[in-house]
Amino acid sequence: MELKVINDKGLSTANLVASDEVFGRGYNEDLVHQLVTAYQANARAGNSKQKSRCEIAKSTRKPFAQKGTGRARAGMASSPLWRGGGKIFPNTGEENYTQKVNRKMYRAGFAAILSKLVAESRLVVIDDLTVDAPKTKLLADKIKNLGIAGRVLVITDSMDENLYLSSRNLPNVLVLEAYQADPVSLVRFPSVVVTRGAVAKIEEMFA
Repeated sequence: MELKVINDKGLSTANLVASDEVFGRGYNEDLVHQLVTAYQANARAGNSKQKSRCEIAKSTRKPFAQKGTGRARAGMASSPLWRGGGKIFPNTGEENYTQKVNRKMYRAGFAAILSKLVAESRLVVIDDLTVDAPKTKLLADKIKNLGIAGRVLVITDSMDENLYLSSRNLPNVLVLEAYQADPVSLVRFPSVVVTRGAVAKIEEMFA
């Protein structure tokens, strides 16, 4: 398939022949959901710790008499039924939320996301994206020239210091190198800009 390519002024240049296997395949919603869920689960630290009833620092004295008060019987203030009591099934701080996705499924899911972006005209291929100085305005103007509004993900084949520093203060712009691209970012951003060199690297990784 052919992808339309523009320069940093928004003008069309020669089209790019891209792999149908990466940019032209069908969308598998179930696979993409599994891929995104697994990626987010694998990013969890799993160190959240809660206390059980035996770890709560409260007296084990019976709060009130078993009979005669009209209240429900209670054994101790650390009971999970009471406010400030322990958890019945607490997190231990050693939970493992890892979900494994094999390489074939990861490649297919990643390509499905890219293909949907192309089909919905949300993926823009640009010749190259560089800035002459580490200035936020320079990068903001170039993105504006592309006719893109709102949040945008930029995937480049290589990121120099000027591009990195220029993008840090743009709250709606995230710049990544091709090897850093992840399914969550591709799904989260409504517009994706990919350099010609990054297309070649993505095809090399996922074709």
